[in-house]
Amino acid sequence: MSNKVIVETSARHVHLTEEHIETLFGAGHKLTFKKDLSQPGQFACEERVCVVGPKNKIDRVIVLGPARKASQVEISFTDARTLGITAPVRESGDVAASGACKLVGPCGEVDLAEGVIIAKRHIHFTPDEAAAANVVDKEVVKVKITSERTTIFDDVVVRVHPNFSAAMHIDTDESNAACAFGVCYGEIIK
Repeated sequence: MSNKVIVETSARHVHLTEEHIETLFGAGHKLTFKKDLSQPGQFACEERVCVVGPKNKIDRVIVLGPARKASQVEISFTDARTLGITAPVRESGDVAASGACKLVGPCGEVDLAEGVIIAKRHIHFTPDEAAAANVVDKEVVKVKITSERTTIFDDVVVRVHPNFSAAMHIDTDESNAACAFGVCYGEIIK
């Protein structure tokens, strides 16, 4: 059994629908690949948007590809306070009745009535990786990160899919709190 998993910091980012890509960046625009992310098929793009809330804005927020069925903005609690947005902690894709914001691109603006979330900390696994770690899809575990500020994260959801690759994702607030910098591993505690 392998109870170690790499821990990655998932900084603020935006997922967009094809329609919103065209509104923000122009008719017929396709996202420009910058680099692959750890999850197969996911990539960072050259495109950036401004996220605008009731109190403030954050410029140059990275767009991740590929296009999604629903646009989504993933931020930290610190970002939410800066923007003045009430954003719930949710799994990616669960945007019903979530926070609202405006997205501004070089060619237009999009008002999102919902779609702003603080991503729930989670671990991606393939079925084989999950079996090796003795966990199952939707199981909730704890993960210990040993560092200058050793931290045990509770309420970590396991997500299992054949297209995933083993990695735990935490946001920048969580990463800073645990000094989870550089190459960092967590120990799954059941």
